[in-house]
Amino acid sequence: MNKLVNRLLVSIGLVVLFFACQNQANDDKDFTQFVDPFIGTEGTGHTFPGPCLPFGMVQPGPDNRDQGWDYTSGYQYQDSTIIGFSQTRANGTGISEFGDVLLQPVTDSRIEKFGEGYNKQSERATPGYYSVTLRNQVRVELSASERVAFHQYTYPSNRAKLLVDLQHGLRFLTDSLVLESDVRLSNQNSISGFCHTKNWVDRKYFFFIQFDQPFVINTELVKKPKEKAPRYFLEFELKDKVLKTKVALSTVSVEGAITNLKAEIPEWDFDGTVAQAKRKWNEYLSRIEIEADQKQKEIFYSCMYRLFIQPSNIADVDGKYRGADDVVRQAENNEYYSTLSLWDTYRAAHPLYTLIAPEKVNGFVQSMIAHSKAAGFLPIWTAWGQDNYCMIGNHSIPVMADAYKKGFTGFDANAALSEMVKTTSEKHINSNWPLLNKYGYYPFDSLDNEAVSRTLEHGVDDYFVATMAEQLGKRDIATQYFKRASFYKNLYDSTTRQMRGKNSLAKWRTPFNPLMATSPMNNPGDYTEANAWQYFWTPAQYDAEGLMRLLGGKRNFTAQLDSFFTIRALNPNKHLGQEAMIGQYAHGNEPSHHIAYLYAYSEKPQRGRELITQICNQFYNNTPTGMIGNDDCGQMSAWYIFSTLGFYPVNPGNGTFVFGVPQAKKIVVKLAKSKELIISLTSNKQNVSVFEVQLNGKEILDHSVAYSTLITGGKLEFVSENR
Repeated sequence: MNKLVNRLLVSIGLVVLFFACQNQANDDKDFTQFVDPFIGTEGTGHTFPGPCLPFGMVQPGPDNRDQGWDYTSGYQYQDSTIIGFSQTRANGTGISEFGDVLLQPVTDSRIEKFGEGYNKQSERATPGYYSVTLRNQVRVELSASERVAFHQYTYPSNRAKLLVDLQHGLRFLTDSLVLESDVRLSNQNSISGFCHTKNWVDRKYFFFIQFDQPFVINTELVKKPKEKAPRYFLEFELKDKVLKTKVALSTVSVEGAITNLKAEIPEWDFDGTVAQAKRKWNEYLSRIEIEADQKQKEIFYSCMYRLFIQPSNIADVDGKYRGADDVVRQAENNEYYSTLSLWDTYRAAHPLYTLIAPEKVNGFVQSMIAHSKAAGFLPIWTAWGQDNYCMIGNHSIPVMADAYKKGFTGFDANAALSEMVKTTSEKHINSNWPLLNKYGYYPFDSLDNEAVSRTLEHGVDDYFVATMAEQLGKRDIATQYFKRASFYKNLYDSTTRQMRGKNSLAKWRTPFNPLMATSPMNNPGDYTEANAWQYFWTPAQYDAEGLMRLLGGKRNFTAQLDSFFTIRALNPNKHLGQEAMIGQYAHGNEPSHHIAYLYAYSEKPQRGRELITQICNQFYNNTPTGMIGNDDCGQMSAWYIFSTLGFYPVNPGNGTFVFGVPQAKKIVVKLAKSKELIISLTSNKQNVSVFEVQLNGKEILDHSVAYSTLITGGKLEFVSENR
């Protein structure tokens, strides 16, 4: 018990210290003015414009459609119809989930097809607020706390109607969605219940809907075949044309949802809720301040905004949550995080949290350990506490190892290592360890899909199991896992200079086209949403020097990079991860994200800096089409933020950052314990790529800097050598 109390006090202390140093200085600055939630809502960014709070459970917003790859967040900017406003969604993912409890204000008596056109010019969105005027002249306004959505509808008259659709959801390859439900209209001011759904994950959500005025008529609509949840058509006699509605959610129970509502939005003060959301967002957005023009600020702070949307704390205000095994438990410090898009976010988003949201890191790791104890292995890709097993690898491992390497101690490190070893040694849905151990790679004739990518990504995880074990003095474990982390070398084909599929007889895959991208759902093969060129660089995340030796030295390493960024892509397909291309570099998908920074290890470091600037300018914009490729729960945004700062975690778990070049003249990063890191770029030329890096006036001779050095604060200067 004393240990738990001490952890709690440490965590509380971190939060107090972190915020105390920021809020006083930034009370008069509104960083939300630079956020445009519509960035990335058109095309493949798959972002959404609705309100939410940082790391919150609910994300109310407009749904244009309930299925289709373009509508994984429910919304596309160019769509002209809104079918209603649901309460949950993921930010920028490639598969649909959530879309719970759809509400749609209407003015006529129809009982089918509730979609409404809307006035595009009326649509507004800022952090914590969204509004639109529908074709039926109802003005819809939305806001939220962490666990409660707040709707305000202004009707053209006092006669108001509202659809409550509990069958709705953002669906993926399913036409049934709801397996069971239990819904009650206990009075004329509320609806409560739960739904058990099966889509990307199998999950339960509990809800409490409250109206500020009673409905006078309720009609349950006839269910369609396979439907298990009700739809209600409610009618109201309003006093002043305004209807206010709160929707509270819980993973645990209706009582939990009610408690969340009473704790977070006890009154009917919509404007107060919007103001509180704005204050909360400014707390987070103010953690980095940049000097830049309006356009760049809008891109940068919109990236900051998306970074903090998820993971989501799905614990109730009292700390209770429903775990992966459907058992209700008590979360440490009332935090249990889900919507963990780990194949994406281990690369940059989680390392960025350690720098600018350190008070969240222990909770992330504690959640991963708790999930593993309930599910039997560490989370792969979770939503609402359940794993969808999407993507490959076990990339909670580098997140946990990185946290421990950087000095975070608010979790049991030995328990973390134990779950890492269990996850990478006991068979589960995402692995076949006996096969990997037998051959030293996954043979493509024994594992018929993603054999090369799976081998390489397990190497990433194995390396971080080894480093974690090494830090804890478990040398036998470290030796075993360092050996397995080198298995990538078994797939290197020196004739093609690629990581190439090999069968159980040690024969290379033939024919072999290193430019052909493969993906499990669209074009099955040896790679995951990428081709051989793009996956070649995966081991460089943790063993750039080893990869360089395979190629025959720095000169060949440089030549391989040059070829990678110049060989033309043939018929790039966004569904195969071929998007936002520079040669074979595909910024629209995560396997490429660290590669421009590998020039720091080469004979031409300046080329990497030129490419980083090009990527920032070419693939990010302050328009609805301003993100090319899924944001993937903040990973695309994290890349831009790090690149603006001038460094990036090529190795996402060893506590270092590789230098690029800052994208602004001056940047101030607010750190814990009242410290600041002031980053500046001193040059008389634009797009400078040759410079020296100085920390507090002393030159850094290496191409990287340690996290432990940065968090002490000071002045990090990129000084042009051609001044």
